[in-house]
Amino acid sequence: MSTASVPADPAGRISDTPAGGTVTDRLVEANQQYAAAFTDPGMDARPVLKVAVVACMDARLDLHDALGLELGDCHTIRNAGGVVTDDVIRSLTISQRALGTRSVVLIHHTGCGLLNLTEDFRHELEDEVGQRPPWAVEAFRDVDQDVRQSMQRVRTSPFLLHREDVRGFVFDVQTGLLREIDPA
Repeated sequence: MSTASVPADPAGRISDTPAGGTVTDRLVEANQQYAAAFTDPGMDARPVLKVAVVACMDARLDLHDALGLELGDCHTIRNAGGVVTDDVIRSLTISQRALGTRSVVLIHHTGCGLLNLTEDFRHELEDEVGQRPPWAVEAFRDVDQDVRQSMQRVRTSPFLLHREDVRGFVFDVQTGLLREIDPA
């Protein structure tokens, strides 16, 4: 969905909500416009380029444009920080074993929100809701080192068939450039 197809204010910015509605209402409306012109591209679920991209969920990262990708080229797995967690390994395992991907690209970015969090976030949640979250925050202070750790998690997972073509990068949110991280 392009932002050009959703309601905008007079200055051309996308409005947060339609008059009297919610953000979800705006998204559903945009989907109805999208579906009206949609034709099934007849694609297979297997990515054409046989690559899975793991990246942060940050809204500033437009992965398809930044990487020159088209619909159907890759699997995209996103979470807070782009960290390789158990669920990312689950998705990569399915991507490789059931859908034929062979390469993994990991993308963290400058200015990530996880740089400002600590595991205290979990403890604060536990104090607030009375239950400890079953997941780790996976916060980090050094984005390059966290990319290395994520590469290592992929390269050592016994569930993944293809661990030789794993590369990690940091996306600069101010320049749009990727900087490759040496795994050593």
